[in-house]
Amino acid sequence: MKLISKSLEETKKIAESFVNTLMARETACVVALSGDLGSGKTAFSQAVGSVLGVVENMQSPTFVIEKIYPIDYHGFSRLIHIDAYRLDRDEELVHLGWREIIAQKENLILIEWPERVSNIIPTTAQKIFFKFVDENTREIEYES
Repeated sequence: MKLISKSLEETKKIAESFVNTLMARETACVVALSGDLGSGKTAFSQAVGSVLGVVENMQSPTFVIEKIYPIDYHGFSRLIHIDAYRLDRDEELVHLGWREIIAQKENLILIEWPERVSNIIPTTAQKIFFKFVDENTREIEYES
């Protein structure tokens, strides 16, 4: 499904539709967010957080790599937002507890720049692709 967003409000509607497709599994639900800088990955993550009731201001975890937010949504109790942009090797994410967090089915994980750690992203991860179209327009594509 390829969608166009021309505002943060439209991005939030797309995020809400996407979130409604998610279900808890035997392991964590991993959502891989790919796209160039400025393509809308963080804005989408913030919109997902808003839909899930995160009251904290969700900033990009570029420098801290990972932020965890409590949620209560369809079996998920934690939203984990990861930004792998500064990582050079899969092992760096493993050292941050990657194997433990993906083993817990109550975790919903949004990971920006998954291609930086592609060897450890589960094959079951849902993939969303973002494209900068112009100053106000983003293309968001995922399989429903």
